[in-house]
Amino acid sequence: MSAVLIVLGALLLVAIVLGLWVAGVYNSLVTLRNRFKNAFAQIDVQLKRRYDLIPNLVEVAKGYMKHESGTLEAVIKARNVAYAASQAAAANPADAGAMKNLLGAESGLAGAMSRLMVVSEQYPDLKANQNMMQLTEEMTSTENKISFARQAYNDSVMAYNTSRESFPTNLLAGLFNFAEAQLFQIDNAAERAAPQVKFT
Repeated sequence: MSAVLIVLGALLLVAIVLGLWVAGVYNSLVTLRNRFKNAFAQIDVQLKRRYDLIPNLVEVAKGYMKHESGTLEAVIKARNVAYAASQAAAANPADAGAMKNLLGAESGLAGAMSRLMVVSEQYPDLKANQNMMQLTEEMTSTENKISFARQAYNDSVMAYNTSRESFPTNLLAGLFNFAEAQLFQIDNAAERAAPQVKFT
């Protein structure tokens, strides 16, 4: 009888240790996932700031660029598409499809903003406008903040993905549906450049 109790005690001890290990791994993955979601929230704050600045920039430019309505409309349309994609990605940064849509929308917005900046170079009065200079300075500052936030997000995603892919954590990550997180990176080298908003 005493041998049976020793075996049962040993099995109970193994089960407790195994349970504590599973709980520790699970909690570690939850912490890392929440960290990259928070990092994306920081990107989202800066993207919203950019989306709020763009209509003001277009409104100031509209007074000077009467013959460029197509360019201005393209910027607003690209801004609206990017804003909608940002909302979907913010709802679940772990959703690979939402992140890909956001990256595509951001690429479209960067292209539209670049065209606006190229066209605006033809309007010296617009470049000298005090409101336009202030808005472009705010846009440049926002683009820098987006870059820093994106770097922090990608670092958090890398730590999370590395942990969930490492043995033996990968066994539990699959069991508890911890999906791979997507990096916030732009594949095309031309699209990596932040939109240039200088009017000098």
